[in-house]
Amino acid sequence: MAKYRKLGRTSSQRKALLRNQVTALIYHGRIITTEAKAKEVKKIAEGLIAMAVKERDNFEMVKVTAKVPVKDKDGKRVKEVVDGKKVTKFESVEKEIKKDMPSRLHVRHQMLKVLNPVVYVPKEAAGRKRNTKKVDLVAKLFDEYAPKYADRKGGYTRIVKIGQRKGDAAMEVVLELV
Repeated sequence: MAKYRKLGRTSSQRKALLRNQVTALIYHGRIITTEAKAKEVKKIAEGLIAMAVKERDNFEMVKVTAKVPVKDKDGKRVKEVVDGKKVTKFESVEKEIKKDMPSRLHVRHQMLKVLNPVVYVPKEAAGRKRNTKKVDLVAKLFDEYAPKYADRKGGYTRIVKIGQRKGDAAMEVVLELV
């Protein structure tokens, strides 16, 4: 017997479908899909959340100095003339950042293998590149979901049946994070 459902697709199509659905589940918190797909997505998503819970506190805070461009009141970079060329003016700033330990870094890379990149586009700027933001789903897993599920021993998702689809009578379900 197979260890996974083939979902009537080739392996590359199946992997792409599952990656997209897991990404959507973690980004939105719930998705509507068929029962067979939901059971496969549930396996992958619960594994990712379990990894995040296990490695949630495995980092150290490190102070670094960073060069940050100086900005004027409008938010534009300040330029200065050096040897006849306009050059952006920078200042040094001390920042405190999280530095992952090796095992957490490995888990981060494992998550990035599964999750697709997500870009948030504000509704008022739809169709434009301006003000779009790249969403860090791995950080969301570590910072939001891992503390939330720290005391649970699994069972991070729930499948609720909502009835049959009109076109092909496939059982539709809501897959949501508990």
